[in-house]
Amino acid sequence: MSRPTPTAPTELSGCAEKLIRGRHATRAFRPDAVPADTMRAIFSLAGTAPSNSNAQPWQVEVVSGAARERLANALEAAHAEQRVSADLPYSEDMYAQVHRARRAAFGAELYGALGIGPDDHAARAAYDAESLRFYGAPHAAFLFVHGDGVARLTADVGAYMQTLLLAMTAYGVDSCPQGLLSFYADTVRGELGVTGGKLLVGISFGYADETAPVNRVTTERAALEATTIFHD
Repeated sequence: MSRPTPTAPTELSGCAEKLIRGRHATRAFRPDAVPADTMRAIFSLAGTAPSNSNAQPWQVEVVSGAARERLANALEAAHAEQRVSADLPYSEDMYAQVHRARRAAFGAELYGALGIGPDDHAARAAYDAESLRFYGAPHAAFLFVHGDGVARLTADVGAYMQTLLLAMTAYGVDSCPQGLLSFYADTVRGELGVTGGKLLVGISFGYADETAPVNRVTTERAALEATTIFHD
């Protein structure tokens, strides 16, 4: 017997709405560690993410404690010495004009909350360098894409990442995906002994410092009509 087609929100709709809209990037953390059993539950749940033909082409490296501190020091050194080693290409030119406008609006709000002026490039650079210490988060996870055909496989790892972020939110854990962490892939590999895969992103996580003004920054989303077309 086929399942009836829902004509109204289901029992889970409200929970999903609260979970998805409740997730946001945190950029200031308390030092309190996430309990080990909570972390295992979160990453186990994230592993249920969909992937093409169930390939699951992700490898996740999680750092805490002394390993986190060593890696933060190594990332700071690599940044200071300009030893950039991004596995996946990045360029400001990859953004269309509409995307650049959204990024600029977000940047103005973020740096405004930090008290950094639009032309204070030194302060912005210093904040970027500070972010390599995971915004003070006690943990960080690094997502690697494994296999050939990285462009397509990256979509699967992106699905894993979103599942992971929502799992963290569900367990009361705050997070921030950080593209900058992926700019130092060789440093991450060297410190963690990773021998394969391409680094997609690093995610800092822990518990938010609710007193930090930067954590009160909110971001707008494009209207549905601006991004989605329904064809009949």
